[in-house]
Amino acid sequence: MQQQQYPIGTPGKPWGEPEKKEWLQKQRIQRSYNDDVVTHIERFKARFDVREYGQLDYADKHYPLYVVLSPEWDDEKPTVLVTGGVHGYETSGVHGALKFIDEQMQAYQDVFNFIVTPCISPWGYETINRWNPDAVDPNRSFYQSSPAKESGCVLRLIDDLGVDLLAHIDLHETTDTDNSEFRPAKAARDGEVNTNWNIPDGFYLVTNSENKQLEFQQAVLAEVAKVTHIAPADEDNRLIGTDIDIPGVISYPTHDLGLCIGLSQAMYATTTEVYPDSENATPEQCIDAQVAAVVGALNYLR
Repeated sequence: MQQQQYPIGTPGKPWGEPEKKEWLQKQRIQRSYNDDVVTHIERFKARFDVREYGQLDYADKHYPLYVVLSPEWDDEKPTVLVTGGVHGYETSGVHGALKFIDEQMQAYQDVFNFIVTPCISPWGYETINRWNPDAVDPNRSFYQSSPAKESGCVLRLIDDLGVDLLAHIDLHETTDTDNSEFRPAKAARDGEVNTNWNIPDGFYLVTNSENKQLEFQQAVLAEVAKVTHIAPADEDNRLIGTDIDIPGVISYPTHDLGLCIGLSQAMYATTTEVYPDSENATPEQCIDAQVAAVVGALNYLR
């Protein structure tokens, strides 16, 4: 299914600065990072170690970036990283990370150290966007000299903490707007032809093709299945155009692609994908599925 021409740019020609500026001018603030996210994080200060790990300044907007850490760090314990809001428009990833901190994190602190970044891309959260204002995808930018400030701040955070990660759970969504907006926009930006994929109806996981840890992935899916349905493969036995490894799991070379779960050498890593546009799932179920994914991972590791 080929998408109609995107309204910005010339077919076959990558965007220059004028096209990126035109795209940016069309973006609008639609919700509040401060009201929806920061106010929750402020309340965590009574129970956890909350730190500002960076700042983003875009036009007249200032965004402080926050990480929530275990209050009593123990170098003898393994460390788990949970990331949300790499793509700011993926709502349940942000609110799933916040709900995990609020309701589950303390229960596992006797076993693990935690690093949780609930909303890596606050401008994307506010404008309901996949990219940052520079038309850069943070989830393709987790490498040294990153072109995305959002990704660079996280990389510096992990480097400054100086810890080896046992596991990394990155909370995402796949939405209908991936086909209606974000993939067509990417093709236009890059001067390529866009061909849409089937959007999976349900939850699935993306792992590292070079270290799949499929037993771990299955443990995550088993916990999520208690909350919402797992996405079936399409008629070609694929999810988002990629062959499945096992039901509910696909894999990519995460380091090569600059994906968030490729930012470290964590033995166990997974990217969650919730489908909030499903007729069979509510927004609250999507948030709960994100929490369940982290819990499933922790139970397996424990």
